[in-house]
Formats: sequence, structure tokens, C-alpha cells
Amino acid sequence: MTLKQATIAVHSGLNTDKQYGCVSSPIYLSSTYNFINFKEPRIHDYSRRINPTRDLIQKALSELEKGVGAVLTNTGMSAIHLIMMSFLTPHSLLIAPYDCYGGSYRLFYSMNQRNAYHVKFINQSDISALNIAFEKKPNLILIESPSNPLLRVVDITNICKLAREVGAISVVDNTFMTPVLQNPISLGADLVVHSCTKYISGHSDVLAGVIIAKDPELINKLTWWANNIGVTAAAFDSYLLLRSLRTLIPRIETAQNNALKIIEYLKRQKLVKKIYHPSLIENVGYQYAMKQQRGFGAILSFEFDGNDKLLKLFLNSLKLFTLAESLGGVESLISHPSSMTHAGMSSEAKSIAGISEMLLRISVGIEDHEDLINDLDNAFEIISDSI
Repeated sequence: MTLKQATIAVHSGLNTDKQYGCVSSPIYLSSTYNFINFKEPRIHDYSRRINPTRDLIQKALSELEKGVGAVLTNTGMSAIHLIMMSFLTPHSLLIAPYDCYGGSYRLFYSMNQRNAYHVKFINQSDISALNIAFEKKPNLILIESPSNPLLRVVDITNICKLAREVGAISVVDNTFMTPVLQNPISLGADLVVHSCTKYISGHSDVLAGVIIAKDPELINKLTWWANNIGVTAAAFDSYLLLRSLRTLIPRIETAQNNALKIIEYLKRQKLVKKIYHPSLIENVGYQYAMKQQRGFGAILSFEFDGNDKLLKLFLNSLKLFTLAESLGGVESLISHPSSMTHAGMSSEAKSIAGISEMLLRISVGIEDHEDLINDLDNAFEIISDSI
């Protein structure tokens, strides 16, 4: 994170009030705005299309991701859907990661079944699979790096280059890294998407998504479709995201440092078969993480070496880690991807992607790392005593 980006994050929306001089931006809750005169609308006429509070967070996120504009939507999935709605037709081909977020997989698979567009799921770490996919002249490729939940990292620059060569739009889901740790537009991406529900919000109290574009033509099309289908975010949610953005950097830094300490602890546990995190040299794409990321993030996964009974006991023994979906909040969460975030994938698809029944994903929060490790240690001790 550069000094300029840090300033953008902290000062987003501050001192914009011309009427009263409020330091924090007011919330513009009005749904409609009067016309100056007959056939003479204001810049803001109806809040589904454009809202002053939403304008501020869109501008801030666009600047943080080094784009030219942004569209804030009401959920992360509506942001993904908006991209597909804007650029794909029944004859279009989408290339998606075989190990992507379960909600994205479910959307693409179901829309493919309805012939809204065609989708091909591939291992984007496999150069041969990528080359074969691009020979089919796809219209759009979605990149998820690191992937959810196995934290695989791919070469964003190379994939975006291959996309440009065939005229495809490249989209990077940057939810795990945030603008603090990675800027895909600088690596060649056309669009960047975030589930703002996660780290951008950081408090598990907002649903939102955002798309940032590197080209004005792309953002104009997305803006038109967002208004057309009505997926823009509400004013109050926009205000909450502005508030949260000001603490994004210290939250990410604290959570990431906690994650690294937890990984060192997990390495010593007999009931942990394998750990997934971009900081580990054996992790898929470690060499690319070192090149394109400014940090490794606070999401990690691990294979529990046990059975369903022991896994249930382990999860029930945790006190500080909450068993819940989602990620990126100030509190630490643990989830079972196979039955939770990726339940929408078939057993075959999960098997191909490497999502096992013993896989657990942790979203590390900003609590004291010793407390978190003690909580894990207590749960592992209970398991060991029961064997």
C-alpha cells in the first residue's frame, strides 16, 4: 500500500459537505431529486441511478484500485452477475476457475444450464489448459487469485495478456487481497470485482459489491446496466463502507500478522494434514504471490486429519472462532467449505477442485493472536483426549 493509497483510504468522503462543513460526509437518503426546471434535471435525479453518498465510495474504491470508475452494487454476487449481464450473450463463452467461490460457481453453472451464456471451468494454474481455453476465443475470463478456499495463486499478468490477445475481457476477483495487498488493474486486468461484504466492510454488517474498470467505456456500460436491472447499493450501506474504508489498512495488517502466527502454530499440530496459504513455499502459485502481491492475506485453510465425529467435536470446542460463512470481519470465523460456502457445487466438482470433507477455512480477525491460538490449542487438546 503506497502512501497515496493510505491517504485515499483514510480521507475518503471527508470534508465534502459544502452546506455545514461536516467532516464526515452526510448520508443522502433521498430516493428522488427535484428538477431545476422543465427538461432540466440535476446531476442526481433518482438514487437507483446515481446517489451522492454512493458516488463518494465509488470514487474512493476506484482510486484505490487505480481504475477510472466504479459501480457499487447491493451484494458481491450481484456485482459478478452484473458483469456477466453487461458483456455476455447466449453465444458468449466465459472461462472460470474450477476452484472458484461456490456462489460464483453456482451462478455460472445455472446460467449455463439456461443458455444465458456458456461456461468452461478450468485449472488456471495449468498453462496447457489455459492455452486450450483461449483457442476457443472466450469473451470473458474470471480470475480468482488467491482462490477460495484453497488459496491457489495464478499469474494474473500472463492470463490478462492472453485475454487481450483474443479480445476477451479479463476480470479479477480481488476480495481476498483488497486494494491494500494487490492491484489487478496494474497487472493488466480490465475489471476488478470485490465482495465489499468482506474486508471493505470489515464488520459483518453490510452486504455490497463493487466493480472497478480501467476503461471509461467499460464503466459506462456497467453503470447503464446497473441502473437498468436495479442492483445499485443503498445510500446507508455506502456510508457504512466509507466509514469502514478508513480502518482497512490497520485491519488488514493486524489480521494478516495474526494469520502468520496461527500458521506457525498449525504446522506443529498432528491433526493438521496440510495448510493452504500464499505465504507457504509449497502453496500453488507461491512464486506469483511473491511477484504480484504486497502481502499474503488473512485467509487460510487446512486439512483436518480425522473423521466427521472428530471434526464436529473440534468445531464445537472452539470459543473464539465462530462457525459461520463469509470472511474479512474483525472477528475470526471458521467454516466447512464443502457443506457451507461451496455446498452449491456437486460432489464431483468439489472433488476435481480439491475441496474435501475435512477441509476447514479460517478468516482470521484482529483479536489477540495468543487468544486465538489458545482457543485452537484447547480444541485440539479436547480432540486428542477423546481419541
